[in-house]
Amino acid sequence: MTLSPSTTYKYPSNLGIVLCGHGSRDPQAVKEFINVVNKIKCKIPNIPVSFGFLEFNRPIISEALDQLRNMGVERIIALPAMLFAAGHTKNDIPAVLNQYTTQNGLPIQYGRELGLDSLMIGAAGARVKETITKYHISSLSETLLVVAGRGSSDPDANSNVCKITRMLVEGFGFGWGETVFSGVTFPLVEPGLRHAIKLGFKKVILLPYFLFSGILVSRVRDHCEIVSNDNPDVQFFNASYLSDQDFVIDTFIERIHEVLNGENFMNCALCKYRSSLLGFESEVGYEQVSHHNHVEGSLGICSDCGFYKCDCKNKNKSFSEKEALEHSHQHFPYPHAEHPLGPVTLRSLNNIQI
Repeated sequence: MTLSPSTTYKYPSNLGIVLCGHGSRDPQAVKEFINVVNKIKCKIPNIPVSFGFLEFNRPIISEALDQLRNMGVERIIALPAMLFAAGHTKNDIPAVLNQYTTQNGLPIQYGRELGLDSLMIGAAGARVKETITKYHISSLSETLLVVAGRGSSDPDANSNVCKITRMLVEGFGFGWGETVFSGVTFPLVEPGLRHAIKLGFKKVILLPYFLFSGILVSRVRDHCEIVSNDNPDVQFFNASYLSDQDFVIDTFIERIHEVLNGENFMNCALCKYRSSLLGFESEVGYEQVSHHNHVEGSLGICSDCGFYKCDCKNKNKSFSEKEALEHSHQHFPYPHAEHPLGPVTLRSLNNIQI
């Protein structure tokens, strides 16, 4: 699964790379993202590499592109620092890149998300193996593996997390595997774990399939602790998220090579914007626009509800569907937001998740 040394690859002159991150309210997540960028730079020391964020942090993506343009770069490869192709990868980042090219005339080629391949499965497997070794877990056939994904309104992205789970279960020989999510879709972590442990396994490994730390990883671990406290006869073992695992860095380099070789084909077969998927038929042909224009680089996040510039003075107010959509940057409404094992379980007087 290792790649050829990047220094032997012949890169075009005047090429620049920009890594497009989401951004985070957690400073540690930002540090981890920059660490990954620096490791990528070490792999391609002669190529200018910059990074930018969709929201919360600076530089924003257009500022990162300005940095490269000011260095004399004439061709840019933009890579989404995202695990799967959902709304941010399919809509938000391309909209920003398209606008920049239109305004500045700078050619930008868009690479694939990290996605699902042997390298990324290897990265996840390495984190699981670290956990097995650290806690001396034996009898894997008597152990339950639970993979926690971010959760998306895109069913294709959610299904890829399930595939990661199955590949790890078969690769290691676990007794069973389940997939849960931190938000948006179902089952969420807490109700999903409560159902999973009914299978009777007394050892559970929980793998947060996330690139970086942050609020969502903390949520996964907090909800696991709640279930653990209610089930003292079950041992829960927390694996690390992916971060700068070597195979992750190699995957980014591979995505650059794909663009240069003309092989960066995205899988549109199950894209809800292109295919009439069961339950998501109304989203075919949805306009490709960014939902983050108004929060680029902003740290104006409400400490009570976690949303941008929200007025939470009335702690007992209820949110209408319209207000919820405004909080979620006008994303297309998820059709199963009221699912009893999904987003509705996260709602409280002070918080709403759509």
